[in-house]
Amino acid sequence: MSTRTDAPTRREQILKEAARLFAERGFHGVGVDEIGAAVGISGPGLYRHFAGKDAMLAELLVGISGRLLDGGRRRVAEADGDGGPEQLLASLIDGHIDFALDDRPLITLHDRELDRLRDSDRKLVRQLQRQYVELWVDVVRKLHPDVPEGQARAAVHAVFGLLNSTPHLGSYGNGLPGRSSMEDLLRKLAHGAFASLSA
Repeated sequence: MSTRTDAPTRREQILKEAARLFAERGFHGVGVDEIGAAVGISGPGLYRHFAGKDAMLAELLVGISGRLLDGGRRRVAEADGDGGPEQLLASLIDGHIDFALDDRPLITLHDRELDRLRDSDRKLVRQLQRQYVELWVDVVRKLHPDVPEGQARAAVHAVFGLLNSTPHLGSYGNGLPGRSSMEDLLRKLAHGAFASLSA
């Protein structure tokens, strides 16, 4: 979701490899030595950047929830008075598709490992996610004012489920459409789901 073009920091490299390894083998199936080896440092060297695996997991899951919310808020601010709710919803969908296609290990991690977070971190993830959902619900209700709030919220969750199914798709080139084709397909499905609210 980031538009940064700078080389990733060592900390970002560690988080990226930790997310990949945790998603592939599970949180308890990966040791700090393996994460260190994946970024070219010793396992104990990781402790200069993180207190341990629990801290990495928390930063990954709290971090992506915060980035999604910040990205959504930025899109809302950029769209204020320009293009209306239809254009804003399209922008939110595009942003979430980028996340779903580019950060698939984090979706797997969230599904499998959220309960491993400390209570405070898990509550923070849930709080950030609720705010992100409500941002979408507000836009959907502006676009479909006759749709009850509960139905709009259910539709948002259903579209998230659709878009966040990408980890189950396998690898590109293995019968799966390329990224661009997959992006087009997900966009069409998401817009179709919201359009059906007025059918």
